[in-house]
Amino acid sequence: MSGSGPTPTGISLRRRRAITAGLLLGMSLGAMEATVVGTAMPTVIASLGGLAHYSWVFSAYLLTSTASVPIWGRLSDLYGRRRMYLMGIGVFLAGSAASGAAGSMAQLIAARAFQGLGAGALVPLSMTIIGELYTMAERARTQALFSGVWGVASVAGPLVGGYVTDSLSWRWVFLLNLPLGVLALGVIAWAYPPSRRAAHVTVDWMGAGLLFGGVSTLLLAIGGDTGAGIWWLALAAGLLVTFWRVERRAPEPLLPLDLLRDPLMARTIAVVFLVGVALFGCIAFIPLFVQGVLGGSATEAGQVLTPLFLGWVVMSIVGARLTLGLGYRPVAIGGSILMTIGFAGLTRLTPSSARTTIFLWGSLIGSGMGCSMLSQLLAVQQAVPRSRLGIATSLNQFSRSVGAAIGVAVMGAILSRGLAGDVPVDGVAAGAGLLGGTHAPALAAALHTVFVACALASAAGLVAALMLPAVRFAGGRTAESVPEPAGGPPVSAPREERVSLTE
Repeated sequence: MSGSGPTPTGISLRRRRAITAGLLLGMSLGAMEATVVGTAMPTVIASLGGLAHYSWVFSAYLLTSTASVPIWGRLSDLYGRRRMYLMGIGVFLAGSAASGAAGSMAQLIAARAFQGLGAGALVPLSMTIIGELYTMAERARTQALFSGVWGVASVAGPLVGGYVTDSLSWRWVFLLNLPLGVLALGVIAWAYPPSRRAAHVTVDWMGAGLLFGGVSTLLLAIGGDTGAGIWWLALAAGLLVTFWRVERRAPEPLLPLDLLRDPLMARTIAVVFLVGVALFGCIAFIPLFVQGVLGGSATEAGQVLTPLFLGWVVMSIVGARLTLGLGYRPVAIGGSILMTIGFAGLTRLTPSSARTTIFLWGSLIGSGMGCSMLSQLLAVQQAVPRSRLGIATSLNQFSRSVGAAIGVAVMGAILSRGLAGDVPVDGVAAGAGLLGGTHAPALAAALHTVFVACALASAAGLVAALMLPAVRFAGGRTAESVPEPAGGPPVSAPREERVSLTE
């Protein structure tokens, strides 16, 4: 990366490179943690039991990491990027240590929820800091580097999780974060100068609390085993309706509801949400099929997810070029078709299926995901005013993450109900018997229902993709794009008065 041209911060090239390296390491930990646990989980339930709560190890992390993203962003505006990033990675490492030391499934779920709170700071604040460190010419190359590292980390996650689980222990899947995270924390603390705010920025704590509570109770209503699902659902509805009312009146809302009037925003959110439901439900349960039905090891369970993530990374690059040449709608629709075919293929898996079959269907799912998600994100960023680019991008990512959390909870509930009466889902003995193949036919039947649900969600996403509006990439915003808010563009957050360090 060249050091030519003025830098937005006045920080020297050597320090900027050090900061970038620290951010890359921290972001790779966050990306890997989202995928590394899947291949370890069958071994975890053999050790701790609690198959009925299998999905909550994923859902707790996804929920807190999703709900905390806008909060970390607001706090970084108020207190500075450096302080909030260091706090976020500290929370992430504390959650990692607690996860590795968990003695029960309940403790592991609580630790994963805490870990997710910190993970919510890693990726969005990394991209924000990069935007402040580099000029526009430098930023394009740097963000390409971040995308590549994210892809490699996501692909490596299942392989690393499987290898570490087989060679050491499932606990080291979490504990290995500690030395790498401490290194990233130290580099950022040394190289990145502190900043101070010149003005106050309001944090929408009421909106944050209502959104967090509403999504949490919705997940309890869907995937809980408390026998009071209708009451959880009523509470979730009440919290989310209150959230909607609060956001309508908030001067600086956590979620700007007027964006949802834009046809492109509303429809892409629907597509992205449904894709999140299908994709992460699939990622969470394919390893269980490989180990519990096919009798594979944790390493082999990780290997079957590799084509999915490789297809995602490769087709993200290809899809970006196709989007600029063909427009985003054909690429998004084509991606949705590939995903639906892949999910339909998963529904045909049997206890005698070869692992290469899973490779095929997984590669189709990943390729479709790469085309669909990136093309829609590019369309959203092209369509909204520049003053709302960050909000629109965050809303797109937030909807996918909420879909992922709900998808894992829904699929977990389907699995538990499918096994009810045939397989004991609590206790260490139940977990060991599940991996030992004693209940492989019952597990295969329950997972078949899970994969059918994933395929239906993907098909619904395809239907929604067919209704996406057109966007002109060559001539600026689409005519249907959301207008500026009444009274002109929203007032941007006050600029930071930064402290520059010289060599």
